[in-house]
Amino acid sequence: MDIPTPIPAQPTRFLDKVRGFIRPRGMAYKTEKTYLFWIKRFIRFHGLQHPEAMGSAEVEAFLSHLVLQANASASTQRVALNALVFLYREFLGQPLDDLKFEQSRKPVKLPTVFSAEEARSVIHNLSGDYKLVAMLLYGSGLRINEALRLRVKDVDFDMQQLIVRSGKGAKDRITLLPDRLVEPLKEQIDSALHQHQADLLKGFGSVYLPAGLARKYPNASQEPGWQYIFPAQELSRDPRSNIRRRHHLLDRTVQKHVRRAIQAASIRKLAGSHTFRHSFATRLLEAGYDLRTIQKLLGHSDLRTTEIYTHVVRRGGFGVRSPVDEGF
Repeated sequence: MDIPTPIPAQPTRFLDKVRGFIRPRGMAYKTEKTYLFWIKRFIRFHGLQHPEAMGSAEVEAFLSHLVLQANASASTQRVALNALVFLYREFLGQPLDDLKFEQSRKPVKLPTVFSAEEARSVIHNLSGDYKLVAMLLYGSGLRINEALRLRVKDVDFDMQQLIVRSGKGAKDRITLLPDRLVEPLKEQIDSALHQHQADLLKGFGSVYLPAGLARKYPNASQEPGWQYIFPAQELSRDPRSNIRRRHHLLDRTVQKHVRRAIQAASIRKLAGSHTFRHSFATRLLEAGYDLRTIQKLLGHSDLRTTEIYTHVVRRGGFGVRSPVDEGF
């Protein structure tokens, strides 16, 4: 669930205070959970000492431990570092000194990519909502939760584009709506709104909204534009607010169906739902689109992240033609 954990009006626990500090800054809830995870792990690593009693030396020891004992990757170590820098510089107001720690040397792995034929085969082995979600991942370059969190108002049929709200890094962006998906999405929205009307008649029909929006627009949760395009099959009770409402499809459910479709397509690659996004970027490169355009569509903050797809375009080996292909 992507519903933020409630915070007491007057928090006394340290981690609740950190949550209360993060929320007003508009950071993504996923970022909040990630930072809290690493802060908690840092505290436990040092025998539950309070962070105010620790500093650069303890941070260095923890980051080195991640590499030397926990065998963490460079990206994992970097996320942990970002969380602790945020904790000390922003929350505690105690900037860390120039840190010296053992850095992970693990090489960056190239992404797994479907060929066009493989992507079609996997999609053909899906049906219903799961098929349309996969087509959005492959056709628009969405992350799985970006697709599942799409609301009716986020689809602009006139401009033929999708608006991704609060994506990775809490950023909004615009990406394309493929021609082939215009009619299927219209039908899906009609189905979702029909379900919404049925829920309203039963006394339900509200959808989760971030706390700030819920306070500003108290009736918005029942308006058609805020409804999820891919609603869950059943109503569920929010354990925090105790409200019964219809959430969106769960990512793990979609991932399970995609894995089964990959097996049915007899694809031996280590692939999953995110492979569609990698394949989207690779197809655009193969078609000659420039890296800056692809970067914007994917929502990458750093062009170097996008550049990794230059290594997995259809002609492997940097496009070099092998002597054995020249004939004998």
